[in-house]
Amino acid sequence: MMSLMQPFAAQLQFQNGLIEPYGEKTVRRLSDMRGMYLDIAVTEELLKQGDPLLYEVYEVDVPHEQGQLIYCTSIIYPGKVGDEYYMTKGHFHNKESTAEMYLGLQGRGYLLLQTHEGQVSAMEMVPGTVAYIPPFWAHRTINIGGEPFIFFGVYPGDAGHNYGTIEEEGFAKLVVEKNGKPVLIDNPRYR
Repeated sequence: MMSLMQPFAAQLQFQNGLIEPYGEKTVRRLSDMRGMYLDIAVTEELLKQGDPLLYEVYEVDVPHEQGQLIYCTSIIYPGKVGDEYYMTKGHFHNKESTAEMYLGLQGRGYLLLQTHEGQVSAMEMVPGTVAYIPPFWAHRTINIGGEPFIFFGVYPGDAGHNYGTIEEEGFAKLVVEKNGKPVLIDNPRYR
């Protein structure tokens, strides 16, 4: 049985994506994404030069249990590994029958989605875009602009994150820069 929580509020700073108070901060650097970018040689070269910060997630302290809603902000920094833009790891939910929503706050990004069967969907996100991620879709966000891409996310407390499937199989499509524009290409390493 769920325990009774007291109502509370957090303050979201639209300009920089910080949400306070937050309970957990996740920081992902290129070393955390080793093997996820297509160009392994460029990845290793960038790691020799340092370990660039790709993204951060600020999650409000809410129990990870049924009936609760987790909310957070994600900040993906501008940059590329070869022609591939900085991106999040991407995941399915452990409880795949759960959905998620994103609200674009700053910058420009792509939301890349995929089913287990390889069906792909991609949508551009800008400030004000409200994206709905249906159940059973893996999702990854990508910064396609020159400033931080910041968005607000909400998902069920018991959804969980399954990063392993994407780490092993990847996404069927990649978002790369071609002639100064983001383009979806086939991922030759998919599955």
